[in-house]
Order: sequence, then structure tokens, then C-alpha cells
Amino acid sequence: MLGIVENHSLPRTAAFFDLDKTVIAKSSTLTFSKSFYQGGLINRRAVLRTAYAQFVFLAGGADHDQMERMREYLSALCRGWNVQQVREIVAETLHELIDPIIYDEAASLIEAHHTAGRDVVIVSTSGAEVVEPIGELLGADRVVATRMVVEDGAFTGEVEYYAYGPTKAEAIKELAESEGYDLSRCYAYSDSVTDIPMLETVGHPHAVNPDRALRREAAARDWPVLSFNRPVRLKQRVPALSMPSRPALVAAAAVGAAAATAGLVWLAGRRREPGSRIAPV
Repeated sequence: MLGIVENHSLPRTAAFFDLDKTVIAKSSTLTFSKSFYQGGLINRRAVLRTAYAQFVFLAGGADHDQMERMREYLSALCRGWNVQQVREIVAETLHELIDPIIYDEAASLIEAHHTAGRDVVIVSTSGAEVVEPIGELLGADRVVATRMVVEDGAFTGEVEYYAYGPTKAEAIKELAESEGYDLSRCYAYSDSVTDIPMLETVGHPHAVNPDRALRREAAARDWPVLSFNRPVRLKQRVPALSMPSRPALVAAAAVGAAAATAGLVWLAGRRREPGSRIAPV
């Protein structure tokens, strides 16, 4: 695995993980659609549409334009949703929906990086209210995710910070500056060609279950290509991901799940502090 333990006299390092199809087998945002339907936030037609979007996503056929259309739809869909209700729904269904679709290989990598003394950072285009609780579940140290604008306890449908493409790379560089990471010794993992800017920021980029475009780029740049195909519940893993909690373990700034289905997944918006530090467990 990643055998060498960090030399603490050297600058700190981190491993940056995309989430959807890299750490988990599906879209984190779209996975909650049925729960939002049961909670009365969306109708049956919306459930069917998100199910189709999930299919396209898993088939690897969602290009930039398709993603933009979907993010516009999801953004409009979540407008007016009560933030607290969304958070409660996500918290109640997190283990049921997310735990079974975490890749065993990804969980092992996270353990290996922690053992080597590296921070683990989840960097996802999905919404913070979904990504942060998942980060907590995984034992990540920090989360970078899309953030929606909230007014009077409800989503406006607008984006405050959009974690997509080049902005992921910018967020990583800002974290490196604030946390003292040596990016030349850091690792990054993603499945999508849109994350090439993120992968280029570190000394050890890896393509995981890559789409066709990223696979071509990885071959041209001689980047390692990993295949993750064993989703398994964390409690069933040997060893399980239940390591002693680390000082900076996650307890997400909001076990939130707000723009969750809003899709926050692909929304352009103004910049904001990219990394959300997670409180100790």
C-alpha cells in the first residue's frame, strides 16, 4: 500500500479525494432523492428525473453541457427548501444510503494515508450539506464542497461557492498555503476529466475508475489508473474504518444536508473560503 510513514520534520502532506465514483459508487447528491420524496420535498416526477440522471452519471455519459442542465434543474428544485428539514433527512438516512456504496478500496486508501501521517481531504462538486456528513463517516479531516445561499432558513437556489473544475484546484492550493502542505508530495484521486486541474496540483495524481477522456489523459501523462469495484459497508470491512479518531476528525460544520438534492452538484457561483475544517469527534 502506501508504506512510508511521514517524516514529521518535513512539510505536511495530504491526500485529496473526489467523492462520487471515486470514494462512493454513485452520485452523493442524487442518492438522496428517494429520501427527499418521502420527506415531501420533491414529487414522483422529480424522483424519476434524478434516477435518470443517476443512470447517465453511472454510465459515464454526462458531459459538461448535460451536467450544466442538471445542475440548473436541481438548483431550481431546491429553492425554498427548509435547511433544517433537509439536514434531518440526510442525517437519518446517511448510513442506510451511503454506507453500502463506499468502495472498500477507497476506505483502505484513506486508512493508509492516515497511517502514513497524511491528512485526508474530500473535494466534491456536490453540496456541503451532503458531503460533510459523508466526510465524517469516512473519517476525513477536511471537506471542500459546493455551498448554497441560505436566507431565512431556506435555500434560495443560488450558489455561494462552486467546487467544480479549476475551483477545486484553487481550493487545494489555498488549503496548502494555510495548512502548510507540500503539494509536490501530496496525492489526489478522481474519476473525471473535469478534475484534471485538481490532479495537476499534486505530485502524485491518480485516476480512479476514469471516464474515457481522463483515461486517455492518464495514459498520456503516465498517471496510475486504479479500479475500485467493491462497495462494502464500513462495519463489514477488515480492518474496519473504525480507527481511533484523529485530532482533526470530522464532525462537519453541519451534519447538514441541505442543498443535498438541490443538487448543488454543479453550480457556478462566487468564491468563498474553499476548505471547511471539521471539528474533532
